[in-house]
Amino acid sequence: MIKIVPYDSSWPAQFEAEAGAIRKAFGSEALRIEHVGSTSVPGLAAKPVIDIQVSLASLEALVVYSESLARLGYAHVPLGDFDRVYPFFQKPARWPSTHHIHLCVVGDEQESRHLAFRDYLRSRPEVAAEYAQLKRGLAAAHDGRSLASRERYSLAKTDFITSVLERALAARYPHPGE
Repeated sequence: MIKIVPYDSSWPAQFEAEAGAIRKAFGSEALRIEHVGSTSVPGLAAKPVIDIQVSLASLEALVVYSESLARLGYAHVPLGDFDRVYPFFQKPARWPSTHHIHLCVVGDEQESRHLAFRDYLRSRPEVAAEYAQLKRGLAAAHDGRSLASRERYSLAKTDFITSVLERALAARYPHPGE
């Protein structure tokens, strides 16, 4: 079941704990580790899943990264061609997961788009509130008991996310230090 819960002030600490384990596993390969997704926006209701973006110089060593993440309890979720630009891992391996990791190349579009979306929501509580309302409605419409249902939930957010991203990028987000 997809559950949207009120913001939990422990989410940043949960991110920091996991980021520490990732830093240890990846060493200097992890050029940047960021808390992204809804749990990274103070006050935003969300699925209780910590999304983490790890920026690397290259994704060519995906097998090595997958092995490092497997030792931390993460399973790679193949996403076809999207794996080449934004590989996805979840912990635990079976749904519902508590943590997601997205790998990207530092400076690439995937990295900046996710940071822009996060930073825009952080700076505009009214837009974050609209997003929470949308997510609650979609969670009620999609039970999340199957992969197809979870995909429909995610895809139904596309128009909103695209609209916010357009505004964020037009305003030159992400802003360093936000």
